[in-house]
Amino acid sequence: MPITTVQQVVDPEYQLYAHPLLPRGKPFLLVVLSGWGEGKEDEYNAIHKSNCVIIKRLRNIYPWRWRTLKAHGDVVGLPTENDPGNGEVGNNALGCGKIIIQRASLVDTAIASGELYKGAGWLYSKEAWVNGGTLHLIGLLSDGGVHSRYDQLAAIIRAAADHCCKKMRLHILTDGRDVPDGTSLGFVEQLEKELEGVRKYGCDAQIASGGGRMFVTMDRYEADWRIVQRGWYAHVLGVSPHKFESATEAITKLKQADPKQVNDQFLPPFVVVRKNGQPWGIIEDEDIVINFNFRADRMIQLSKAFVDENFDKFDRVRWPNVRYVAMVQYDVEAKLPVHFLVAPPVIDKLSGKYLCANGIRTFVVSESQKMGHVTFNWNGNCGSKLDQRLETYHEVQSENVRFELEPEMRTRTIARVAHDALLSGLYDYVRVMFAAADMVGHTHDLEATKRACECIDAAIKLLLNGVDKCGGVFMIVGDHGNCDDMAQREKDGNPLLDDKGRAHPKTSHSMGEVPIGIGGPGLPRCVRFRKNLRNVGLANATATFMNLLGFEAPYHYEPSLLTFDWNKWEFTGVHEEYIPPVDNQRAVIKR
Repeated sequence: MPITTVQQVVDPEYQLYAHPLLPRGKPFLLVVLSGWGEGKEDEYNAIHKSNCVIIKRLRNIYPWRWRTLKAHGDVVGLPTENDPGNGEVGNNALGCGKIIIQRASLVDTAIASGELYKGAGWLYSKEAWVNGGTLHLIGLLSDGGVHSRYDQLAAIIRAAADHCCKKMRLHILTDGRDVPDGTSLGFVEQLEKELEGVRKYGCDAQIASGGGRMFVTMDRYEADWRIVQRGWYAHVLGVSPHKFESATEAITKLKQADPKQVNDQFLPPFVVVRKNGQPWGIIEDEDIVINFNFRADRMIQLSKAFVDENFDKFDRVRWPNVRYVAMVQYDVEAKLPVHFLVAPPVIDKLSGKYLCANGIRTFVVSESQKMGHVTFNWNGNCGSKLDQRLETYHEVQSENVRFELEPEMRTRTIARVAHDALLSGLYDYVRVMFAAADMVGHTHDLEATKRACECIDAAIKLLLNGVDKCGGVFMIVGDHGNCDDMAQREKDGNPLLDDKGRAHPKTSHSMGEVPIGIGGPGLPRCVRFRKNLRNVGLANATATFMNLLGFEAPYHYEPSLLTFDWNKWEFTGVHEEYIPPVDNQRAVIKR
């Protein structure tokens, strides 16, 4: 029979039915650990090396309720098995319960088929450049495949030149996060060769400005508009305290000036100038701006600055009348921007839509750096609530400091807010994301990342105490790996060492699987994870948590991970005396 918490008329399309074995009415806690995988347990695994008592206890004592899921490659809709997962694709999968062909794959297909160059966005851009407008390309210069890819940029440069573009300017953002730090010079060298090639065919193509992705342009979720302002002044106005005659000179000299603070991620804004000191490429009326990042979160704010007549987040000084086009539309609901080269993925039948339709009261909390992952991405890349009455979103403001300097970030505050929501009796479902393991993991500071992991572990202890108090059920799941592997690796899995025997640091996401665990006093003791599912990924977690909420999952979702064994008696909770594993044996509970 259909069941609801809040009395309402349920849309038949989204009606859910009671699970035959799992009861409704138990408060449910879902904790998403961003950047938390289960990698090789060596000295470069921050989780393994930290004192994460609760996570290790859950994993070791309750193996029938703890397992791993794939979070990269085809199970999250990415082009190849060599593509690591990320917050956008991982939370898309968790939110919709299906494998979605993601933006990078859609762009690849459009380029390979030639459809990109026949679409409305391309023709809208071309119309302006054949009439004398300058084409400006803005985005992350990287082959990391998380926000952009170099080969896609190169294809657009060549195609634009072939389609009679006579003047092209590049505004580049250096990476060092999805690819190793220090690789920016190599990407600039590649790009300069690409531009030299199109110059031979009559296209005046130059690098005009740049900066590091974490300091210039690529803010997200409105955490720090100053980052976008720095980019606007450099890219659009040609204004920066740092002016150089080439991007190579800019990167080299800026790093030499402050080697401890400046790296690829945090490179200050720079403008490339001619011999006379004038910028190569300010953005003017009648120009075209193509944003070649396919991922949305870190380009939405810049997009607003270009298209919003009433923009008030900083003084734009000058607002050029340009044709602004995104690689893929960033916000479908807000139609931001209106013009794009490739249509975004269609993500429908969201878990949140089902739960709201059936009266589930939901509380969501994270901090600014990740809030959009558990709202925007979770809701199919749409920016608003699914139901104003039933959903409550609580954003804790992230501190605007380097993450390795305060590695705990806002973890404690998030935990306290979620704990209070869980015990308030106002919500059926509390969804939490902790950001610190991922954000600090990207800095390649192992000691700081260990502190981040331990703080998250303490936060989980507080939340599980809350679950015990309210007689609820919990699920813990990672969205992709990162802090579990902080060293570059040889093909055999051993760390890649420099000439002094030190491991080369890794700032990017790992390819390891992510953990998922369930428990709580409200969960029947017969419930455990299935062992007969192959190639399971994050999308399988969705049907699982809908079951834990007491519903049968929609038939088109990936299968639930749950099974039932009535013959076995199990402990619940995590408060029995813990005896750690010895000689490769599982830990036990002293009865």
